[in-house]
Amino acid sequence: MNYFLRALLLFLFVALAGRNSWAAEFQLKLHHPLPAVAQAHLKMLVPWARKVEQDSAGRISIKVFSSMQLGGQPPQLIDQARDGVVDIVWTLAGYTAGRFPSLEVFELPFLNTDPVVMNLALYDFVQRHPEEFREYQLIAVFTHFGQALHAREAVRRVADLKGMKIRVPSRMCGWIVSAMDAVPIGSPVSKIPELLSKGVVDAALIPFEVVQAVKVDELVDYHITLDLPRSDRFNTQIFIIAMNRDSYAALPPELQRIIDRHSGIQTARWLGEVWTENEGPGLALAAESGEMITLSPQEAGALRSQIESRVHARWFREVAKRGLDGPALLAEARQLIDQRIDSETRTVPTVFAH
Repeated sequence: MNYFLRALLLFLFVALAGRNSWAAEFQLKLHHPLPAVAQAHLKMLVPWARKVEQDSAGRISIKVFSSMQLGGQPPQLIDQARDGVVDIVWTLAGYTAGRFPSLEVFELPFLNTDPVVMNLALYDFVQRHPEEFREYQLIAVFTHFGQALHAREAVRRVADLKGMKIRVPSRMCGWIVSAMDAVPIGSPVSKIPELLSKGVVDAALIPFEVVQAVKVDELVDYHITLDLPRSDRFNTQIFIIAMNRDSYAALPPELQRIIDRHSGIQTARWLGEVWTENEGPGLALAAESGEMITLSPQEAGALRSQIESRVHARWFREVAKRGLDGPALLAEARQLIDQRIDSETRTVPTVFAH
């Protein structure tokens, strides 16, 4: 009898284990371009997926695929979400220039402040301008801490930037680099090590959060920021976590509410807090491996004037072709950021140079 009892218990254990491993009613795929060692993967995307799984009591499973494992190139990610190639993507709005023209206002130079404030202002902006996301179920729109310049040669004056070849992630960054009288070279973040090691570029615009993931600390000796009243970075990038609308619609209402609970303003705030924390290790690594240079207020101010005068005019002309009022969008973005600064921190300066 003991033999048969043990056999029965073993059978039930195996059956229940198998059932639990396939318990998820909805198995979703989340696709993104960064390596699995990146802080965005480890500290944002995987934890977000696990929160959804936990709150669904295991009815939803989300597998996170890094480094474009499911195929395609980073600029194709947003279409993969729209077309249902995958269920969810994490991508840069700037990978598809012109797809989100009004949202691009937040990438204008020297507009960024801390990520929590920026993310909440972005949330407010998207509530006013939802039309650019009608093809997606939007999870979050958010920014990183801002772009610093990581270079093989020292940059201490505006004149040092002339002719420098600089990797950029988006057209806005390309315009900023051109306004420096430097040469923009566009590429996804995964190509940065190759471009720097082969001398294709002299520098790269990335936040410090990415330094470790792409080993920039091993490839450059100088990390350049700016001494400006509002921010020490050149600009910021806009990120999107978007879900396929049919994948969302296929969920029963109670599971849709779980996705909703992990979308919107609270997720935007959480992502801002996480990204702020993520800057620390990259900053420390850069400081250990190279020289941290902060352009003086005089040099940074001159550079700001040079860049803004050129980039603003160029962007205003570009969005006017889409029937958008660029100056009005910029004024709106500034107002939303200032309102969030006032309500959230009451400590960040609210003065903009116009």
